[in-house]
Amino acid sequence: MNATPARPTLAQNREILRLGMRASVAEGVLATPVVTMSLPVNIFMTALVAKGFPLSKPDIGAASSLPFACNFLQVFITPLITRWARAKPTAIIAATLHTACWAWLGWMLPSLSPDDPVGTGRFLLIWVFISSLFNAVLAVVWNGWMHDLVPGRLRGRYFSQRNRFIQGATLVFVLGTGCGLSWGGYSARTFQVIIAIACACRVASLFYFARMPDRQPRTHEKQAATLPLSGQVGVLRRSHSLLLFIVFGAVWSFASNCFGPFYHVFMFEQLDFSGVQVGILATLTALGGIVSLPVWGGLLDRYGNKACMAFALGLWQAQNFLWCIITPANSTILYGMWFWGGALSAGFILGQFTILLKLIPAEARNLAIGLNLAITSIVAALSPIIGGEVLARLLALGYAPLDVYHLVFLVQPMVSLLGCILLLRIKEPASSPLSSVVGAMRNIRTLSGVLGLSFFVNYLFVSPAERVSKRTVK
Repeated sequence: MNATPARPTLAQNREILRLGMRASVAEGVLATPVVTMSLPVNIFMTALVAKGFPLSKPDIGAASSLPFACNFLQVFITPLITRWARAKPTAIIAATLHTACWAWLGWMLPSLSPDDPVGTGRFLLIWVFISSLFNAVLAVVWNGWMHDLVPGRLRGRYFSQRNRFIQGATLVFVLGTGCGLSWGGYSARTFQVIIAIACACRVASLFYFARMPDRQPRTHEKQAATLPLSGQVGVLRRSHSLLLFIVFGAVWSFASNCFGPFYHVFMFEQLDFSGVQVGILATLTALGGIVSLPVWGGLLDRYGNKACMAFALGLWQAQNFLWCIITPANSTILYGMWFWGGALSAGFILGQFTILLKLIPAEARNLAIGLNLAITSIVAALSPIIGGEVLARLLALGYAPLDVYHLVFLVQPMVSLLGCILLLRIKEPASSPLSSVVGAMRNIRTLSGVLGLSFFVNYLFVSPAERVSKRTVK
């Protein structure tokens, strides 16, 4: 008898892929609380270091830089792990250890003293470093896993829909976190409850990790032989568009992270916003992403990534000049700004991910992902440290805090808009020029989809006669 197992049929492979992609969506939704709290800038961590256990500006900058420093360090760790272990078990172990770090923080919070910022800051810096290291390894392994699992022709629409569900979960979480922190008086017990909920959701997400296949099923293709390190380096040296994208990523990392961690601090300290108000702003950002992601997914698949990214980044950062005139008297304009920013940043961030998957060479996939993460992370790690020191020195000179923040908030939009020049020089396969995207946005239906106003425009485009006929037909 022939003991060789039969190869799966095409229909079976499609079913495996479909179930795996569905499991990835469920995993992403359940992991949202921990992923959101692990970002360098988020409502939970900002409230922790600005309200619950106040730290100095340099310490806040250092804490914001550590996740990026760990992204650099993982370049030396992840290749050793992935050489001997598959993506699936590696991701599950890294996610489990990352969750254990959050549980450790929740257990230690009651022993931390708000009156001892030095000791509290020292512990939090150590904790951020350890948890961020596990999270950095998980991020690279997950990116490589998704590169193998999701076919290139489906990535734009699939990740736009996946991100839409995740944005919905983010909306619920950040609003609930803001309300909980405000009502709980930023006490240690309130932070503990939020951490416990996030950890429970992350543990549940591991079930869906286990249901995802290691890679996209193949019936006839053989795996390509792994190139030696010197060969992979040679491949990367010939990938000029990838290297240019990495340089752009470094510029963007500096722009967004130099004073990025202090936007939330500015709202808490200078505008006297409560956790509820900051939670509402974060909710509006997530809502903007939810309503715009389906349109961005189609635009990215049709016109390519770089043109859509440049269009979204330009409009997004142009409105960020308004931060330079924000005062407690006119702070209500932030609500519109955050929705607008959420709608546009969703397209830019989705494009960042999908263009990287398109540009990385298959022969040196892990090295390319690691190199991109390492270089951008070095810049991102140094940026908030520089920003924190600059901010602290300007405030120490006696300038009005509001004027100081207005001045430093010029950095992000100015540097970002200059970075668009690099982005447009990237040669992306099967992409359209920026003018094509601008032309598409002239279509009011397309633009309304990005801003979540399709229902209104569809109403306007129905003639009165059609409305009457619809009412009369029962």
